[in-house]
Amino acid sequence: ALEILGHPKSSYDIIHPNNHINMSQSTNDVYPTAIKITLHELIFKLKDSLRFLRDCFQEKSVEFKDVLKMGRTQLQDAVPMTLGQEFKTFAVMIDEDIFRLRDAQALLKEVNLGATAIGTGINTKAAYQRKVISNLREVTGVDYISAGDLIEATQDTGAFVHISGILKRIAIKISKVCNDLRLLSSGPRAGFNEINLPPMQPGSSIMPGKVNPVIPEMVNQVAYEVIGADTTISIASESGQLQLNVFEPLIAYKLFTSINIMRKAFYALGDKCVKGITANEDVCMQNILNSVTLITCLNPLLGYEKSSAIAKEALAKNKRVYDIILEQELFTKEELDELLQPKNMVHNLIKEVREHPRI
Repeated sequence: ALEILGHPKSSYDIIHPNNHINMSQSTNDVYPTAIKITLHELIFKLKDSLRFLRDCFQEKSVEFKDVLKMGRTQLQDAVPMTLGQEFKTFAVMIDEDIFRLRDAQALLKEVNLGATAIGTGINTKAAYQRKVISNLREVTGVDYISAGDLIEATQDTGAFVHISGILKRIAIKISKVCNDLRLLSSGPRAGFNEINLPPMQPGSSIMPGKVNPVIPEMVNQVAYEVIGADTTISIASESGQLQLNVFEPLIAYKLFTSINIMRKAFYALGDKCVKGITANEDVCMQNILNSVTLITCLNPLLGYEKSSAIAKEALAKNKRVYDIILEQELFTKEELDELLQPKNMVHNLIKEVREHPRI
């Protein structure tokens, strides 16, 4: 400032760093406000990465809408669904958290700028707080507001704890999705092998041909880092004392880092993994035909007792439910194939398809 005005450096009798440049400011209100402004902008970037990942899953849900597969609970065969339905749930989960991030941004719009040291506004003029907030809104284009109680706002880090919790929630959910992708692509010969992940690199220096799901594994590890950061933020927030929390630098560092690594990980997951996923339709269908729980879909037509007997016979004789039904002439092959079409099996339409006259 001195040089711009044509004065030599250190001419503090003209412009003083404390008396003039730092007038009406304190680390205790400027820094927390700067952290909130930065977080507000970073969350926009995080939401963009989530939208990209959501759209990748949504596109796959459409692509796989007719791929019938076995749904599972507790890692055991449950009832049929489509691979498209499975991928759509991934997209829906992400969409929920985009809205949660939007709501969280509102918390960041309440700042304590003008509070100075502890919130009393000492060393400021009466109109300073109103003017500085007005200028902040003009410069950023964001409708920031002054906290209702500046003393409370100066010591409180609740907004940071809340946002960290949302980041952890997102990380946990996306990590769970990655676990599912790894499991569904496991094998390829001795695992689920229902989907194929695009290969990224050789998986082993000792096992030729092995390819590992490195992108989902990378996202898992990012999630673990974010979960750990949330614990750090919780402890740092709890450790504040009296009128100020001196651990906000650590809180800010962990929040900024979490958002940045999540954003990069989500783009990588969508671009280098989800977009290239393909379905092994024959494997998916064979899993259904080989599953005893296939009989559940026909329960409305056959009744519980008959369905249970067929299931027990299938297990005892290691035979397919499909074959037993045909052997007992409960349906013709054409009838059974019609009943087991995806639209009937996954939308609870079997009972409406026909009432079976043989029961």
